[in-house]
Amino acid sequence: MSDNTLSTSAPNDRPVRQIDIGDRSIPRFIAVEGPIGVGKTTLTKFLADSFNYETLLEQAEENPFLERFYAREKNMALPTQLFFLFQRVQQLNTLRQADLFEPVRVADFLIDKDRLFAEVTLGNDELQLYQKVYEQMTINAPTPDLVVYLQAPSEVLLERIEKRGIDSERSIDADYLNRLNDAYTRFFHFYDKAPLLIVNATEIDWVNSENDYRDLVDYMLTISSGRHYYNPRPALFK
Repeated sequence: MSDNTLSTSAPNDRPVRQIDIGDRSIPRFIAVEGPIGVGKTTLTKFLADSFNYETLLEQAEENPFLERFYAREKNMALPTQLFFLFQRVQQLNTLRQADLFEPVRVADFLIDKDRLFAEVTLGNDELQLYQKVYEQMTINAPTPDLVVYLQAPSEVLLERIEKRGIDSERSIDADYLNRLNDAYTRFFHFYDKAPLLIVNATEIDWVNSENDYRDLVDYMLTISSGRHYYNPRPALFK
């Protein structure tokens, strides 16, 4: 294997995939974003394997309020959002204290979007309280060298959520996904802090198709600035 070729062994014992880097540079810090069910954590892990990067992942399973929030229990939105905010700030502070921002890494969240979720889920009074807490937090997150925003229609997200069968997500409905998708669209319409790749993830299948994954990575590695769109040829999910 040449020095310019990186490989990954995907989850579930899938074949090793080789990525021909050539003389292209790899972004040192990549953030993958998108609504629940779009595949951001899976893509994050694939990219980390391909580039030999460390991962920085959301720990949704640690949030004790999340399942009750999805079940629409009263007054669960604010503690759910505050838990995620505190968790992410703690992750970033731990990394900073350990001086771990130097290594290359890929994350499945962007701290800037926390207020996006708050605006979707909180009432006016709760949102004002959340914003006051947010403003008092010391958040000194590094700016990604590339942000990858994955898009898919709400019906596709709902189908994938139902397919993976996580108990805490069973109460998620189309109305919530519609509001979340709208909020993501508004957020990234104005996002300009880092190079941005917007991916139509409706039909691309980087899990089962080696070509789909390689084509996406090849396109990613051409980006050094600006806003870009990736709308691949149809490739039906299996």
